Amino acid sequence: MTRPSTAVRWTHLLPEEFEARLAARPLVYLPMGMCEPHGHGAAFGLDLLKAEFICERAAERYGGIVAPSQGYHIHETGYHEPWLKVVVGDVNPRMAALPPDVVMRSLLFQLRAFVNTGFRQIVVVTGHNGAQADLRLVATEFMKVVPIPVTVQSDPELVAGTYPGDHAGRFELSQLMHCFPELVDLDRLDRAADHPLGRFAQGEDADEATAEYGEVLIETMIARVGELADAQLPAVGEPPFLTFADLEPAWAAVLAQRPEWVSYGPVAG
Repeated sequence: MTRPSTAVRWTHLLPEEFEARLAARPLVYLPMGMCEPHGHGAAFGLDLLKAEFICERAAERYGGIVAPSQGYHIHETGYHEPWLKVVVGDVNPRMAALPPDVVMRSLLFQLRAFVNTGFRQIVVVTGHNGAQADLRLVATEFMKVVPIPVTVQSDPELVAGTYPGDHAGRFELSQLMHCFPELVDLDRLDRAADHPLGRFAQGEDADEATAEYGEVLIETMIARVGELADAQLPAVGEPPFLTFADLEPAWAAVLAQRPEWVSYGPVAG
């Protein structure tokens, strides 16, 4: 059997392949996302799928390894709670949400696993937008324990100031049309008008989505991920092996800042 020379997923790599990629560039990408409504014409997993696509292409072009994805995310809390009511209503959103503290604590210990594995640069790409400030808080407290650079960016942030983001509109659906066209059906968009599910979080300009626009967005994002990785200063030397207990002070520091979490309570504006 001939294996693809471009295998970049940790889950797909054999030991010698993993060691070779790690030695060439000890950079790991963590795709994050969730399953949530994206209207009638797009797959539930849009957030995670685009994050995985961006990370894989970045690893192929710039080196590094793509970690197993984090497919559950923060929702139903903070500003997301009233937003969900507005765009979905009373129907079941079929959503893969976890409490903020569960996602944030999980991220902290995922970062630990990366460092103990030998990675010296970490880039987190979240396709679910809104709570990345809380993820960055985790990264900040982690970096106080061990000086391994961690960058956290959502996909709209990767193109901020150049292209406007949205939810399940032209911006998001175009990305999915480029990455996985078989998971988008624009002919179903008009169901939002009289379907039992209602709008189901569908964006007002979803019908303007195109694969061509999605390609422009995704290519810009991949290039930006490469720039962010190049801007990191990899740690020098061999950090000590981190135990679970070693990270508890960092978690205590994150918890102490709970009133400032974006996902904890209402956000002004």
